[in-house]
Amino acid sequence: MKSQKVSSRSPKATRSLAKTSTPASTPAPVALKLRAPAAKEVFVAGSFNGWQVGVTPLRPAQGGEWQGELKLTPGRYEYLFVVDGTWLADPTAPEAAPNPFGGWNSVLSVN
Repeated sequence: MKSQKVSSRSPKATRSLAKTSTPASTPAPVALKLRAPAAKEVFVAGSFNGWQVGVTPLRPAQGGEWQGELKLTPGRYEYLFVVDGTWLADPTAPEAAPNPFGGWNSVLSVN
């Protein structure tokens, strides 16, 4: 991940895990939402996509909300939102981990 401006102040974000009874190796849907009415583009980058910006976009929805869905196998993933080029932590993430740039990554655990 390139050194980027990371803000701890971000638009309201939420994520949810779908409860499934599938085998542990089967990807489970993980919904991501971010309220960012002024944003022109929103992506999520993390350990699940090699921290590549531009490959996992969120799409605009009603009321200034952006939505996306990941298919993740069980495990622990670090991630950040990228809103108009600015890296933002998810303020609703129950866990965070320090990153090598002096900021914090959001942590998502899929069971």
